[in-house]
Amino acid sequence: MKNGSPTDDKQLVLLDARNLYETRIGKFHAPSVETLDPGIRQYSDLPSWIDDNSELLRGKHVLMYCTGGIRCEMASAYIRSKGAGFENVFQLYGGIQRYLEQFPDGGFFRGKNFVFDHRISVGSSDTSIMGACLICGSSYDNYSSRCRCTHCRILVLVCDSCQIKSDAYVCELCQKHRMDFGSIPSVEDGELATVLDKNDLKTVCSDSKISSQLPSRNAPRKLRILCLHGFRQNASSFKGRSASLAKKLKSIAELVFIDAPHELPFIYQSCTEAKNSCAPPSGQHAPPPENCKRKYAWLVASDFGGKVEADWKIANQPFDPLQYQGQTDGFDVSLAYLKKMFSEQGPFDGILGFSQGAAMAALLCAQGDKLKGEIDLRFVILCSGFALPLADFGQKPINCPSLHIFGSDPGKDRQITSHTSRYLASRFEDGCSVIIEHEFGHIIPTRSPYMDNIKDFLRRFL
Repeated sequence: MKNGSPTDDKQLVLLDARNLYETRIGKFHAPSVETLDPGIRQYSDLPSWIDDNSELLRGKHVLMYCTGGIRCEMASAYIRSKGAGFENVFQLYGGIQRYLEQFPDGGFFRGKNFVFDHRISVGSSDTSIMGACLICGSSYDNYSSRCRCTHCRILVLVCDSCQIKSDAYVCELCQKHRMDFGSIPSVEDGELATVLDKNDLKTVCSDSKISSQLPSRNAPRKLRILCLHGFRQNASSFKGRSASLAKKLKSIAELVFIDAPHELPFIYQSCTEAKNSCAPPSGQHAPPPENCKRKYAWLVASDFGGKVEADWKIANQPFDPLQYQGQTDGFDVSLAYLKKMFSEQGPFDGILGFSQGAAMAALLCAQGDKLKGEIDLRFVILCSGFALPLADFGQKPINCPSLHIFGSDPGKDRQITSHTSRYLASRFEDGCSVIIEHEFGHIIPTRSPYMDNIKDFLRRFL
């Protein structure tokens, strides 16, 4: 080909948009094509790297790739916004994930693809190891032990033998910038807390990547996440159940809880030995309604009258774990209510929905551009979610970054089965969804490694 042709290797450059710990276990290797690895701790550092290295990209055909294509979507737009000389920016559709599905032998990709779920990494039929132990340098690419840098908390590769010898590690970025300050206490949620003298502080803050780890008045704002509770719950109860999650996300996200618009009646199940009897047993009394908090829903059954009685009543039928399938009315009311919430309390970066709240959030995502300007979502987190057979869901794949969290084995979640939640995840476009399966029931897990996976997903949007 002639010089200057788009296919001329000298005019091509591969740009890896992932974090350092991801690129250490796998990346593309194309003969005679330069590959740029920014070596960043987190995705929010990428714009600064692009600004500092724009001359490496000017006039080139930039081929970007990441795990599933989401990060490239935003980064490619940022590069093109620089104007003349930055027009030819392309991205790998579906990311490495889709590429490995198309080329099971790995193609031009070497090593493993880091993924943000319980699998941690996915390889091809090529079993070559690209990573190396941080301590001894031996071939190693297993992040399952979740070893982290003592200073900045980035994931590091430490082989089994070296883990036995020490549990304090300094990543290559901190070593490069001389951040080995001696004994430093354990750091939670990526917050660096240590005592430095003035000379050390000047040295550290002179580098933009390192200074971004230090608390400052100009630190990026936290993500704001609107939280939608499940059926027959309320904002207060959901906030209480999510207290551990909120605490562990406090450095990167603010959780905002609201009640759903459909108020539900007070009901209770009767426990009696007489079959088919709806009468309460002798001496059984429900607590006074004034001592109980109201319960709400995003979607209700078709026979829901809308009027709420002041006193308790006995349920007219036994509890049905599949009742959610019939709760398909009231979407328009909830949609109008959420538009009002976004207008009055927004903006929000994303939505976290639990059970029926997740179903409601998924319906919002399915609306696509219809809600643009009224409800703009960068991501959704769907916990124990399910899909409803409504027209709004349609057959078109949903294009919105999503994190799906649900119990792994049938029977663990006795209300929403894993098959049901997995089907909801399949309704989102390939490369848009991340799945976290846990061994618990109808809850949001906050233990490691699930909490690490949730944070990794959210840090993409910081």
